[in-house]
Amino acid sequence: MTEFLKMDIFFFVTTVVVIVFGIFAAYILWRFGRILKNIEHISLQVAQEGDRIREDLAEMRSDIKKGKGKIKSLFGFLKKEKNRVAKDF
Repeated sequence: MTEFLKMDIFFFVTTVVVIVFGIFAAYILWRFGRILKNIEHISLQVAQEGDRIREDLAEMRSDIKKGKGKIKSLFGFLKKEKNRVAKDF
């Protein structure tokens, strides 16, 4: 086999391997982007729910300070949580 033919085969095989690795890397980056998007969505939901809980606790504190009764306001707080429906985004 001549040196020139060996060189052509080497460059052909190398080109195929580089293309396959490029496609594989693009797929991995695409999947990684989807994972990051899902993490962002989950963190947004956690932040919104944290804000809602903070508002509910502030309302419960104000009810207790106004003298509505500790046990009554606690049960009212639990009743609100029971009736809350999860929202899909």
